[in-house]
Amino acid sequence: MRIIIKESFLNRLREQIKYIALDSPSRARKFKSDLFSKINEIPKKPYAYRRSIYFDDTEIRDLIFKGYTIVFKIDKNEI
Repeated sequence: MRIIIKESFLNRLREQIKYIALDSPSRARKFKSDLFSKINEIPKKPYAYRRSIYFDDTEIRDLIFKGYTIVFKIDKNEI
């Protein structure tokens, strides 16, 4: 399974990182690093994450990270 990160996700993440960095640049860097560590764990057990509350599709899941929801889709052909 491979992870494809959309440009829209990266744009929103950049804005959130900028906001966190206003208070603490080191916390912003740690947030980004920890988030990508979690995202990189998805392929190991993609079904361990809850079904998305935003979509009516069992293949769309929500990764909850520090109060933020990262929505991802499992492609059965990639597993």
